[in-house]
Amino acid sequence: MFTRGFFIAALLAARLVAASEPQPVLSARALFSMGNYDEAIKTLLAAHYASPGDAAINYWLERSYYEKQNYEQAIAYGEQAVAIDPQNAEYHRWLGRTYGGRAEQSHSFFLARKVKKAFETAVDLAPRNVAARRDLIQYLIEAPWIVGGDKDKAKQQIDFVTTLDPIQGRLARAEFLVSEKRWKQAELDYLAAVDQQPPQPQAYIEAAEFFAGRKDADNLDRVNGQATRMGIDDSRIDFYRAVVLVLRRADLPAAEALLGSYLNKTPERSDYPSHNAALRWLRIARNNTDGNELSRK
Repeated sequence: MFTRGFFIAALLAARLVAASEPQPVLSARALFSMGNYDEAIKTLLAAHYASPGDAAINYWLERSYYEKQNYEQAIAYGEQAVAIDPQNAEYHRWLGRTYGGRAEQSHSFFLARKVKKAFETAVDLAPRNVAARRDLIQYLIEAPWIVGGDKDKAKQQIDFVTTLDPIQGRLARAEFLVSEKRWKQAELDYLAAVDQQPPQPQAYIEAAEFFAGRKDADNLDRVNGQATRMGIDDSRIDFYRAVVLVLRRADLPAAEALLGSYLNKTPERSDYPSHNAALRWLRIARNNTDGNELSRK
C-alpha cells in the first residue's frame, strides 16, 4: 500500500499513461480486467501485427499470457517490451515476475538468476517504487543462496521500504517473519498494518491471506472488519468473510452464498484467491464436516 500522497501521484501518472495508450491497448486492458485473457490476447496480437514496436502492446501481451500461465510466450513479449523501452521500471518488474513463473515451472536456476536481475534493474530505475522493492524482498527471502537469496539484504530492503512507506514496511517485515516461522511476531505486524487504516486493499488482503492460512478466525474477522470500516470494496474481502464463517461453523448458508458469488463474479487472477481455493472452502461449508477436513485444507 502506498502512502496516500504517493498513491495519488501514482494514480494521476497512471491516468496520464492510460490516456496516451492506443485504443487497442485500452480495449485489451478492459478485457484483461474482466479476466477475458483470450480476447485480450486476440486484440493485442492484431495490434502487435500492425505496430510490433509498441512497448505497451508487448507489455500487455506479457501480462495476459502470464495470467494464463503461458510463461514462455509471456517472456517473449516481456523481453520485447523491455528492449523497446529499457528505462521503464514496471516493464522490468513484470519481466522478473514472468521469469519467476517459468523458473518455478522448470526448476531453472538460470531463470531464477534472471528474476533477481530484473527486479534489481526495476529498483535501480525507480528507487522509490515500493512494488519493485517488495518483489525484490520476496525473492531475497525465498530464493536459495545459490541463486542470490540473501536474508540480510532482504532486511536492508525492508528498512528502506519502511522509510518510504511505514505500512509497506510492516507488511514486508511480516513476510520476512513468516519465512522464519515467527508466527506471533508476523501476526503483530500484520495487525499493526491494518490498524493504521490504509485506504487501499493491499494491506488487508495480505493480512487476511496470512490469518486464513493460520486458520485464525478471530484475527481474520478483525482484518475484515477494518476493511469494511474503511469502505474497501473488494471481492477478496467477501471471500475471507466466508472463510471466517466456515472456520467458526457459523451461518454456513451465508458462507456458501459469498463463495458462490466469488466464483461467479471474480475472474481467475494471479493476485486473487484461486477458484480452486474457493471450491475447497465451499465443499467444507456444504459438508459441515468436523475439524479433519479443515486440517487437510
